[in-house]
Amino acid sequence: MRKIALVDVNNFYVSCERIFNPKLEGKPVIVLSNNDGCAVARSNEAKALGIKMGQPWFQFKDLAKKHGVIAYSSNYTLYDDMSKRVVSVLSDFSPNLEVYSIDESFLDLTGFSNTFAYGENIRQTIKKFLGLPVCVGIGSTKTLSKLANHIAKKSTKLEGVCDLNSLTLLHQEKLFKRIEVGELWGVGRKLAPKLNYLGIKTVYDLKNASPVDMRQRFSVVMEKMIRELNGTSCIELEEITPPKKEIVCSRSFGFKVTALSDLEEAVSLYMSRAAEKLRKQHSYAGTVCIFINTSRFAEPKDNYFNIMRIPLPTQTASTILLTKAAIWGLRKIYKPGYKYQKAGVMLSDFVDVQNRQMDMFGLSHITDKANLMEIIDQINDRMGKNTIRLASQGIKQSWTMRRENMSQNYTTDWDELLSVL
Repeated sequence: MRKIALVDVNNFYVSCERIFNPKLEGKPVIVLSNNDGCAVARSNEAKALGIKMGQPWFQFKDLAKKHGVIAYSSNYTLYDDMSKRVVSVLSDFSPNLEVYSIDESFLDLTGFSNTFAYGENIRQTIKKFLGLPVCVGIGSTKTLSKLANHIAKKSTKLEGVCDLNSLTLLHQEKLFKRIEVGELWGVGRKLAPKLNYLGIKTVYDLKNASPVDMRQRFSVVMEKMIRELNGTSCIELEEITPPKKEIVCSRSFGFKVTALSDLEEAVSLYMSRAAEKLRKQHSYAGTVCIFINTSRFAEPKDNYFNIMRIPLPTQTASTILLTKAAIWGLRKIYKPGYKYQKAGVMLSDFVDVQNRQMDMFGLSHITDKANLMEIIDQINDRMGKNTIRLASQGIKQSWTMRRENMSQNYTTDWDELLSVL
């Protein structure tokens, strides 16, 4: 029997904050999205107060003040670094690992004996080395391992580990009958009502539905889900993440922006980040897309949105060339007199090194400055993001998103290391 484990860090963003500030343990804590807009992570104590995922901060400010809820701005640098450390620890437990998201990873444990004890070892090791609480779900397919992880989180008796392979079919059925179908990976809020209309209200109901009929009603994804619930593996582990076909980088501004110079700084920064991602997957882009928009809640006379697609004469991964194209496009679509809330860039039409088409004179390798880009990436990886950057990104960057309650970059900045008094 195949054995797949899903390791998921509990309340990841909040847990990262608690590692470096133990006083937060047992208190209601939330982490807010960009510009301190909505709750994107909640401690169990915050959930118990009724704070919903994605709920705007202004809606529960009074509730937070009354119950002493502690709110943090998103510290993505810290969370990304802690995620990489979790993956580093997990890589010692299995040679086959898929990083599914910033806080979740699948591991292939096929051939391992006593996987429940092995899952407990994983949980204890991550807690010991990194201080992060995790749950481990184990099943014969990815869908079942995801479901097992859900059970491990909800059941206090299991203490963070659920191995469905070790349970009898009768025991599994009892568990599946108690779990709403909307909790299943791939169903969610939109699909659940449609399944409920057909009388499928629990995971057990879906498990016993006809895969063929459900494929005709929905899609092949639904068929795979049902077959996976019945132990037939249809979704393989992606040990090597496939290259992205598009790379988008966009942010809402902390304040409304009117000046073209501020927009140019933002677009330059976004393109720099997009180009770094492009080079990491060893791709070259053939098209640059730039867009800007005002608030969607603005009056019609104050509302403006525009987008421009720019085909490049030669595919490139150079931050310099891509930024030039993006700023050129920005100047074409920019209109003075509007208060812009957001800007963004997108790279597309990718090719790899072998399939890259050279220009007529074969000068792409010269104009690309590939060696320069490689050196800049190495320095920024070692010394920190934006150690070396284009002057067009600006210095003060008054337009950046609001993060009034952000914690320190404890693990990535020498000036922000944890102080022990």
